[in-house]
Amino acid sequence: MAIYDPTKTPTDSYDTHTHLNDDQLFHDVPAYIGRANEFRVMEMNVVGYNAQSNERALEISNNHDNIYAVLGFQPEDTKDFDDQAFITLEQQLQQPKVVGVGETGLDYYWETTTHDVQVAAFKKHLGLAKKFDLPVIIHNRDAFEDVYKILKDSGVKKGVMHSFSGTPEQAKAFIDLGMHISFSGVVSFKKAEEVREAAKTIPLDRLLVETDAPYLAPTPYRGKTNEPALVKFVIDSLAETLEMSAKDLSDVTRGNAHRLFLNHE
Repeated sequence: MAIYDPTKTPTDSYDTHTHLNDDQLFHDVPAYIGRANEFRVMEMNVVGYNAQSNERALEISNNHDNIYAVLGFQPEDTKDFDDQAFITLEQQLQQPKVVGVGETGLDYYWETTTHDVQVAAFKKHLGLAKKFDLPVIIHNRDAFEDVYKILKDSGVKKGVMHSFSGTPEQAKAFIDLGMHISFSGVVSFKKAEEVREAAKTIPLDRLLVETDAPYLAPTPYRGKTNEPALVKFVIDSLAETLEMSAKDLSDVTRGNAHRLFLNHE
């Protein structure tokens, strides 16, 4: 890994979506947190996606300052989101270090779970987000129309389109529903020109950054195991696209995360 250069991103960053609870990273959480801190990534959300990862997210967040949990069942795991899982999730969402519901949403690419099961689970997650006044973190892959309609009908008006990879028009549609748009390492990929064009249309107060570690490592680490420290390279790439300094973008996205997840002004 490259040596941290304080002249490029000299302010603290907030990785709003990471999976330190994933098997690829969970074995050495303190080391990944330590390396992130060396890169001035001082805050992060550990996002759950099934029952085990939700438990791990709570464990990590409860054991470390400035790390928070987001809990839910991702679309591919909604086949396991039965009545008992719903009750457990509802109870977990009331714990003090929990700052969001998700990741949830729809994924019509992998087809590992039927669409009707995914839709039912998505609606239940949105109901929990509304009940507890928590932002919802949305996974959307090849399902824009259904995600948009269900979100609009739900009345939920705060949340995140996670690892956004859609068009400028899709970004605007979700922003109009109250969503934030979060960019991952995808924004640094050579062929992701449309994602960068979408980024240019996002109001600054709706921008967030994430790693989605251990997946989607940014250039120059594409194809390798991602980790929270590398959110610095997401910021560098996005700042170049937006013709901002990395410092300013880091400040903006961290402030947005504080307002959305921690209710800080």
